[in-house]
Amino acid sequence: MAMERTYIMLKPDAIKRGLMGEVIARIERKGYRITDAKMMNLNEAILKEHYAHIADKPFFPEIVEYMTSGPVFGMIVEGENAVKGMRIIMGATKFEEATAGTIRGDYAFSTAENIIHGSDSVENGEIEIKRFFG
Repeated sequence: MAMERTYIMLKPDAIKRGLMGEVIARIERKGYRITDAKMMNLNEAILKEHYAHIADKPFFPEIVEYMTSGPVFGMIVEGENAVKGMRIIMGATKFEEATAGTIRGDYAFSTAENIIHGSDSVENGEIEIKRFFG
């Protein structure tokens, strides 16, 4: 098993709905360590960089509106197979495909506002950690 770091971000809906403590507790109960964390307000420039793969899509302005509607909470999470493990406890990106017991399966109301972001690979995790933590 590999010790890994990944980037996890609680999105504005998680903050507004008071779910930070519950999500953090799930991460820690899984055995992962949060080694750094901070509350941030994002702007369009960093969102264009973060979502470069969809920045040209017609729905991108809605993502910007949502992601700038309130603060987000970014975390560096470490542990054995942290990338895959976090993706499992987060649940499927599309809320209707997320199973009960996952963060999105239990709390997300829509795919557009789905509570949490997590890096999809170790490499992207390092890129995202650098982007949001310097």
